[in-house]
Amino acid sequence: MQAERMWEASTGEGVTVAVIDSGVDGSVPELQGKLLPGTEFSTDQHGENYDSLGHGTSMAMIIAGRRSGTSAWGLAPGSKILPIRSAGGSWYMAKSIRYAADHGAKVINVSEGGPLTEASKADLLPAIEYANAKGSLIFAATGNSGDKGNAKNYPASLPGAIGVGAVDKSLKVANFSTFGPEVALAAPGVGIPTRCTKELLECVAQGTSQATAIASASAALIWSAHPTWTNNQVLRVMMQTAGKPEDGKVPSKYIGYGIVRPRKVLLDKEGDPGPADVNPLLAARETPAPSRTPRSGDNGDDKKATNPAPKADGFPTWPIIAGGGVAALAVILGGLLIARRKKAQLSTHSR
Repeated sequence: MQAERMWEASTGEGVTVAVIDSGVDGSVPELQGKLLPGTEFSTDQHGENYDSLGHGTSMAMIIAGRRSGTSAWGLAPGSKILPIRSAGGSWYMAKSIRYAADHGAKVINVSEGGPLTEASKADLLPAIEYANAKGSLIFAATGNSGDKGNAKNYPASLPGAIGVGAVDKSLKVANFSTFGPEVALAAPGVGIPTRCTKELLECVAQGTSQATAIASASAALIWSAHPTWTNNQVLRVMMQTAGKPEDGKVPSKYIGYGIVRPRKVLLDKEGDPGPADVNPLLAARETPAPSRTPRSGDNGDDKKATNPAPKADGFPTWPIIAGGGVAALAVILGGLLIARRKKAQLSTHSR
């Protein structure tokens, strides 16, 4: 993603990203000075800065973490995080989305979800429509069940949310990435440096959660550079400049309109923002996609990647938390995502 080059044009400064998740622990060094006063919508009332899972903290770090020693740091380090601890179901999530929109969040990151039902639709659709009308973008993880049932999750499967799938470093769709018409964009979601939950060890995680955080950070970078654009215009250029499937046909049920590439907007000056008041994703979904013939080797399009991928980590679903193992590994990602300065150390950690 050529992050260090992008930071010469934009770091996400001036953009607030709401992280609706398990809470955000503001005590970690990388998030010092990055958190705005937030809130929580849950039954246990621990506060927005309590995070027993470490999941929300990791998402915040991927988005806005600042350099602290040799640790991983975020893709949009100039942005601010609005922490919203949401635990308990679609009703709490709906309240969280409305709160984020009312408190200045241009970007709303939802790296969690739950089973899509009529009740969850009734809770969330009005909240999503409200946030879009207020000018926010909602990026939501599609889920990690692509290789085991491919269950549909809220809010990613609902109109107005931007469902995000995961790709690996070869730009193939990750085997775990939940797929279908809800996928609007994809982002790197395998081998993402972050922090582990309790010992705060540097480690690597994978999942559509991490991909969603990268998509949210990408939007923050673009919006910071173009502060007069609306949410529809930021989304439109993200869709236009995304890396397309090998056959060029979109949308793909695995990577949607492509893999996010904010550098194409920031460095190459590509993308036409177009009309301010037309949601490009909703408009595109109203137009039937052309038929296509499946072929082997597509970049996550008609034929799913056959290369093995790690099991996904950390996609909280409410009321049940689903998690997996995390290999603790500090890595150098080169130009992929997050700058690293020190050589990697290998350790292990599991939740």
